[in-house]
Amino acid sequence: MDQLEQRGSVPKPAVRKTAGRGSVVRKPAVGARHTEPLSQGADGGASPSEGAHWSESSAQAAPAAAGPAPSLLSADGVRAAADVVDVWDQRIARGLSFLRRRLAGAYEVDEFGFDPELTAAVFHPMLRVLYRDWFRTEVFGIENVPEHGGGLVVGNHSGTVALDALMLTTALWDQHPGDRHLRLLGADLVFRMPLLSELARKAGATVACNPDAERLMSSGELVGVFPEGFKGIGKRYSERYKLQRFGRGGFVSAALRTGTPIVPVAIVGAEEIYPILADLKPLARLLGMPYFPVTPTFPWLGPLGLVPLPSKWMIEFCPPIPTAHLTEYADDPMVVFNLADQVRETIQVTIYSLLEKRPDPFGA
Repeated sequence: MDQLEQRGSVPKPAVRKTAGRGSVVRKPAVGARHTEPLSQGADGGASPSEGAHWSESSAQAAPAAAGPAPSLLSADGVRAAADVVDVWDQRIARGLSFLRRRLAGAYEVDEFGFDPELTAAVFHPMLRVLYRDWFRTEVFGIENVPEHGGGLVVGNHSGTVALDALMLTTALWDQHPGDRHLRLLGADLVFRMPLLSELARKAGATVACNPDAERLMSSGELVGVFPEGFKGIGKRYSERYKLQRFGRGGFVSAALRTGTPIVPVAIVGAEEIYPILADLKPLARLLGMPYFPVTPTFPWLGPLGLVPLPSKWMIEFCPPIPTAHLTEYADDPMVVFNLADQVRETIQVTIYSLLEKRPDPFGA
């Protein structure tokens, strides 16, 4: 007994009191935080460590079981939708600004009537649908076109309707690193037609005469000419891709007087858009037209016959022919004829080369 008293009193085992009838059980206050959740131990007592372990595992398992919080759009989707909205906002703003300038007359037109803003904003986007999607145009040798300064682009003419001239302007605007406008030289008939003449002037075309061509090239413009004229676009399908006579070579003398380089260009694909099977000359004379074509679709299908066939187009710009050293021979008919013949032969050879690259006129 004395030994036990010296060692200290032995603690009595804890006795768990259960709430019976008449006993008072204290409830925790509302909002009180249980820092140590209890679980029942082996002896019926509370085990803080086991409670804490249960709390942590339950807290970790609960979100996993519930899964990630649902979201209607991912971050990338929201960002893409915002970009689409921004693009359309910019387009609408540019369109309204364009209309405001047009209505207010705040745009520039040169002495020939060329409207560069209207051409870039309206004409080229419309022509681009034909150029890229319908004709699937491929362009070669665009580096042969001068980046700046005057130049004379000489091409073959075909296709019943002068779509080759329009596709050539689109190719230079879209493919050339300098985004160059091509100032076309048109026949008198184009500028005698009320609506067409106004549109041609707005797009940068002018009458095919040496004074206008020389003024444009002297001011650093890129001029386009088709020496075959109506003989080229009005020839029958049986004569396709055979160049007609280049006239008197007036385009050569204009280039010689200004010393600008001549860039031959070959266009393949225009011959198949409206294949001319026959030419009703009496009806053409009655209507005052150079020819009245009969094609597989026109006039049999009415307005639908005006839709061009989706041929595959290829355009190749040949190396430029310098003329700066020949300015004193601008009035020499032999020099003019020989240079015009050189340009014609270059275009013809290039056409044959492109036809070998394009065995199927309506292929991809």
